[in-house]
Amino acid sequence: MSSYALTGTGTLYRLALRRDRIALPVWVYIGTGMVASTAFSFRKLYGDEASRRTFAAGIDGNGSLRALYGPIFDGSTIGGLTAWRMGVFGAVLAALMSTLLVVRHTRAEEEDGRFELIGAGAVGRRAPLTAALATALTANAALAALVTIVLLAAGQPLAGGLAFGLALGATGLFFAALAAVTAQVAETGRAANGLAGAAIGLAFVLRAVGDSGSGTGWASWLSPIGWSEQVRAFAGDRWWVLALPLAGAALLTALARALVEHRDLGAGMLPQRPGPAAAAPGLANAAALARRLQRGALLGWALAFAAGGAVFGSVAKGVVDLVGDNRQMADVMARLGGQQGVLNAYLSTIAGVFGMIAAVYAVQSVLRLRAEESGGRAEPVLAGAVPRLRWAGGHLLFPLLGTAVLLAVAGTTAGLAQSAALGSGTGDTVARMLGATLAQLPAVWLTAAVALAMYGLLPRWTPAGWAGYGVFVLIAWLGPILQLPQWVLDLSPFTHLPHLPGGTFEAAPLLWTTALAALVTLTGLTGLRRRDLG
Repeated sequence: MSSYALTGTGTLYRLALRRDRIALPVWVYIGTGMVASTAFSFRKLYGDEASRRTFAAGIDGNGSLRALYGPIFDGSTIGGLTAWRMGVFGAVLAALMSTLLVVRHTRAEEEDGRFELIGAGAVGRRAPLTAALATALTANAALAALVTIVLLAAGQPLAGGLAFGLALGATGLFFAALAAVTAQVAETGRAANGLAGAAIGLAFVLRAVGDSGSGTGWASWLSPIGWSEQVRAFAGDRWWVLALPLAGAALLTALARALVEHRDLGAGMLPQRPGPAAAAPGLANAAALARRLQRGALLGWALAFAAGGAVFGSVAKGVVDLVGDNRQMADVMARLGGQQGVLNAYLSTIAGVFGMIAAVYAVQSVLRLRAEESGGRAEPVLAGAVPRLRWAGGHLLFPLLGTAVLLAVAGTTAGLAQSAALGSGTGDTVARMLGATLAQLPAVWLTAAVALAMYGLLPRWTPAGWAGYGVFVLIAWLGPILQLPQWVLDLSPFTHLPHLPGGTFEAAPLLWTTALAALVTLTGLTGLRRRDLG
């Protein structure tokens, strides 16, 4: 292949950075903020080496917590504890960021027909793929650099911080290259994201199996997320392990580049079955069309929430066993969850995490409206006897009711797993977890409403909906640890939710948050109704 195959790569790279000038900083900021807050909290809660070693010894003896977070390779330092606590979830965050980024600038662009227009100019065959991977490289390099800087600022050794940052960045690069392959294999952006997401889930499961007990450690070496953990930042810094994800990324990139040359524009490598000659009766209105477009994503999210609820619920026994008679550990857990009971504190924290993740799905569902409009698919629908608000309302059922389904699924599976682990009554346990997860709905709805308001009033700034989500989550997550003023904490709707189970239920915050979400939604719909499309 001649050098002309890369013609236009620089221009497409700059275009990708401009298009993601909001989303990318939010992703990197969230990852960096999580690492910084974790290091700060460990330094505050475990100021001396003896307390850190006691905490680490309890973790290493608990198989369920090792399966969730991984083993602690060095529990004597703040850096070692931070690498343990954020190693797995930081790698998953980098993988998700890279996957969504690459698919957005490859298969999603091709699906919307923009690549055909771009390809008509002086643009090489491999340029779009190369530009997308370069953008992912930039994002992961920024994440690695900022994580290194915040750990250095926390007083940790430069070598350990650099090893940890590079481990996260290398994991992101591996899954960016994997997403480049799925973008060639699948014919739609949703299918490409689904395949890459399944690979991330498989990698997490393999690592969990490898870390859960003796005799299964080999399974961690089959997982790219396990490779990130095996770098052992702050515990020997095994630099050679970084060669595994980087070599994997290089091989997958070569495969993706080869697949580009062997398929038609707009087509995938997987065979597509033809659709029916006539539309089904259930597709007779705009709401039915929205349901058809969104149901696949909802199903995928529901499966992920079911698995997550089962995993976190089964860890409940490990949390109780970890604390035992350790009063200091009990105080820590109670402080993290905001409640007195250790188990309730843990479950309350998990319910809040599910709420924040459900808000991601809510914002994604709202932004589907913008994708339909910018892709030119909304115009033929609205050209018929379909009012704008009815068209938008069909899609908004998913951030409204779909999030309720996700949280109900998570609460149910978490309650069932907790009941099986602790031997408690199933009905009462499930009911308590359902109440805890469903109590997150008002904050999730308000987050989605902010994204809708941006779309309705300022469509060019629609990606700022992700910025709103990032602000809400970071305030709720980092605010208490950083001891921010109360007025700052009040800016996040997640701050006002009751800490269930175990906390006092107050209906007033839920009601006014729901009312505010309805008002912001009405504002966004009013803007959509009055402005021009396109």
